[in-house]
Amino acid sequence: MDRREFIKVSSIAAGGLISGCSSFAKSTGGNGLANKHPNIILVITDDQGYGDLSCHGNPVLKTPNLDALHAKSVRLTNFHVSPTCAPTRSALFSGRHEFKNGVTHTLAEREKMSLKTVTLADTLKKAGYTTGMFGKWHLGDEDAYQPFNRGFDEVFNHGAGGIGQRYKGTSCADAPANQQNRYYDPVIRHNGTFVKTKGFCTDVFFRHALGWINTKRKQDKPFFAYLSTNAPHGPFIAPDSYKKPFLDQGLDKNLAGFYGMIVNIDDNMKLLMDKLGEWGLEENTLLIFITDNGSAAGGKIFNAGMKGAKGNPNEGGTRVPAFFSWKGTLKEGVDVDRLTAHIDMYRTLSEIAGAQVPEIGQVEGRSLVGLLNDAGAKWDDRFLFTHVGRWKKDAGPESMKYQRFSVRSEGYILVGKEELYDMIADPGQKVNVIEKHPDVAKEMLDAYEQWWKETRPLMVNENEPVYEGDQPFVIKYEEQLKGKGIGNWVEPTI
Repeated sequence: MDRREFIKVSSIAAGGLISGCSSFAKSTGGNGLANKHPNIILVITDDQGYGDLSCHGNPVLKTPNLDALHAKSVRLTNFHVSPTCAPTRSALFSGRHEFKNGVTHTLAEREKMSLKTVTLADTLKKAGYTTGMFGKWHLGDEDAYQPFNRGFDEVFNHGAGGIGQRYKGTSCADAPANQQNRYYDPVIRHNGTFVKTKGFCTDVFFRHALGWINTKRKQDKPFFAYLSTNAPHGPFIAPDSYKKPFLDQGLDKNLAGFYGMIVNIDDNMKLLMDKLGEWGLEENTLLIFITDNGSAAGGKIFNAGMKGAKGNPNEGGTRVPAFFSWKGTLKEGVDVDRLTAHIDMYRTLSEIAGAQVPEIGQVEGRSLVGLLNDAGAKWDDRFLFTHVGRWKKDAGPESMKYQRFSVRSEGYILVGKEELYDMIADPGQKVNVIEKHPDVAKEMLDAYEQWWKETRPLMVNENEPVYEGDQPFVIKYEEQLKGKGIGNWVEPTI
């Protein structure tokens, strides 16, 4: 039975395609991972696409350590996220489409995850996990939205969507205000107190996370570490030693910086994996590596044959790496090609951790446990909805309802109202088949109409007024500067 026949049979068995992710269909294929209570480390990088890895065929970039993780992982090869960063994080931590948490942009108060959302960290903490986040949050800079109020015990983060970012008329801003924060020696907020760190930002985040893990591994309770790098997001700044090989190959400064940041991430992944081995944590730790959207810069060199990149509703804007490694528990070097997504992470990790998913109708995604156990497990087809959002504030959602959206199933992607692609026969989206399959396009557009109808009332940030005055991170920084001053980061022992 080929894949198209598998999809057809699965759809019939499910009574037709699932209309969106709001209809939950539990994965099957065994539950040997359920209630295992492992430590969980989730690493997510910023703006690194599916093609920005040598194990996926990049001819210029070499990532030997991520390649090694790939080799010993269950790889979800058809894993999708949102087209930009804050939306992906919102969907990841809520288990539902980001718009249903109010997150329709990356700034302008529309990056703030609804306070009604019960986060994945909340759920894991309630199940007995100690929780830590390190790096980029980007789901609201006001204290009520910050990670220390969203389920995290340990918080080591910068503000806004990137180190040094600051926008007028919005609460989204990093600190300090009187000088731009930099990728070297950045000021980071550690459990509410600003500290001046030393070193390149990615190195700092990994070392702090490892220091925290080193203390928590000695305690008799599992931990959840969310390690979210701001790299390789622009500006494309990397240590000279990481940029030089790419400059020597004739790449321009920006691409050399972008790739240099990825190689630096790769080296830090080696440090992380080496320490897990040294500390004897490999057999009771689930290590996950994903990215938050398509490539911001690498697509001009290699995009794995996909159409689109960051900020785009086509395949290249949403399909990203997804590696799951757990020594002795998960099989190694296994590819799973079913249509999976970030919204599935909540239910998956909750099931593995023995945590109770909130009974408030929030979590729409499925559990991936069956597929992680068995790549051939039953997995009914469904629709996934993508919308880039980012409409102008004075225009509103309706102005962009039919623009920059897509609907994805196992077999097809509908892009806008007029483009349909057969993703099995034509994964590069070269031939529009909407005239050949008008019934498929209609079914997908009808599902999108229903999805929009149920989602529109939940876009709670659309009427937020223009933010006036100094931003929360700036205010807190200035208050601390005038009081006890900015502290120095104490580099942890690892």
